[in-house]
Amino acid sequence: MATAFAEEAARIHRVANLSDRHIAAAVGAAPSTVRDWLARRSSPSGLRAERVAELGEIVDRLARVMEAEFIPVWLSRPIEALGNGKPLDVIARGQARRVARVVSELESPGAV
Repeated sequence: MATAFAEEAARIHRVANLSDRHIAAAVGAAPSTVRDWLARRSSPSGLRAERVAELGEIVDRLARVMEAEFIPVWLSRPIEALGNGKPLDVIARGQARRVARVVSELESPGAV
C-alpha cells in the first residue's frame, strides 16, 4: 500500500531526524497517521502528499547548510522572517515557498 510519498516521509524522518509529530505538524496529519506512513501501512495522498513533497524539498536544502540534528530545532522555532511563525506551521498552511525563501538566505546570505 505504500507509495513514493510514504517512502519520502520515511526518508525525511531518517535524513532530518524529524519525529512523527514534526512531520504531522507540517503536513496536517495525526502523528499516528504519520507512523502508519513510516511503517508503510498507508500512504499520504492529496494535500498531505503535496505537503510531504514540500517538506522533503525544504529538508534537503536545510541538510546542505546545517547538521541534521539541528533541522528539527530550526523547523520548530519561531523565525522572525516568517512573522515569528514556526516553519512547520507555515508549511502546514500551504506556504512552503515562504520557508524556502528563508532557507535561500541561509544558503546564500545576502543574495536574496
